[in-house]
Amino acid sequence: QLQLVESGGGLVQAGGSLRLSCAASGRTFSPYAMGWFRQAPGKERDLVTVISWNGATTDYRDSVKGRFTISRDDIKNTVYLQMNSLKPDDTAVYYCAADEYSAVINGRGVKYWGQGTQVTVSS
Repeated sequence: QLQLVESGGGLVQAGGSLRLSCAASGRTFSPYAMGWFRQAPGKERDLVTVISWNGATTDYRDSVKGRFTISRDDIKNTVYLQMNSLKPDDTAVYYCAADEYSAVINGRGVKYWGQGTQVTVSS
């Protein structure tokens, strides 16, 4: 069983930056693709970005391209989300997820989820 714990959320002004971390425990996460999702109040949970098991492939939703960067450190069993030029529309609970790449990118039947971390961007 893989446990995922997010950290690094908080309140930031528009234009600012945050770095989210997702630490995995219980087993190595190296075989898994890792993703970040977000859910704003009253909205569905959407994929923000995903990175393949070996880090060779990444994908981002259009609204965060050029501003967000996903990375992984398999020695530390941690995946990161660097968020720059934050906008009020980025306000959401951010969730870390792990599974096969196809499952994460489709957001269906994902095996492992973290508990989420709140990101609030003030205007």
